[in-house]
Amino acid sequence: MAAVADHAVDDHAKGRIISDAPLSRPVPVTLHFDADHSPATVHFVFPGEVEWSFPRTLLETGLRTPTRRGDIEVWPCGRVQTVVEFHKEDGVEVVQFDTAALLRFLRHTYAAGTPTPSARR
Repeated sequence: MAAVADHAVDDHAKGRIISDAPLSRPVPVTLHFDADHSPATVHFVFPGEVEWSFPRTLLETGLRTPTRRGDIEVWPCGRVQTVVEFHKEDGVEVVQFDTAALLRFLRHTYAAGTPTPSARR
C-alpha cells in the first residue's frame, strides 16, 4: 500500500535479486516519488539505504519494451515480470519485480503529481 503525503509516494515492493546462484533471493524495495522536488524522477531504495534514481519515463517505457538510460536498464520479462538492471563499477545488480507492483506505483505517481481540484483554483 502506498503512503502518500501531499505530492509524494512511498510504495513497497518485493524484488528478487537474480544471480548465478541456483535460487534468487527476495529483497524489499521502497519505490519513492516526490512531485514537488523531482517530478520526472523515481527512486528505488534498497536495504542499507542504497538508492537508485532514474527518469519515470524509463520505467514507463521499460514495462513495454527494453530500454536503457545511463546505468539503468528496464525490460519486460514475460507477461507478468519486469527486470531492472542497475549497472555499477563492480558489476550489475539484476532485480525482477512483479509488473503489477510497478504499474501500481506508477498509478500512484500520476495521482500524486495531479493537483487536487481545490488546489487548482
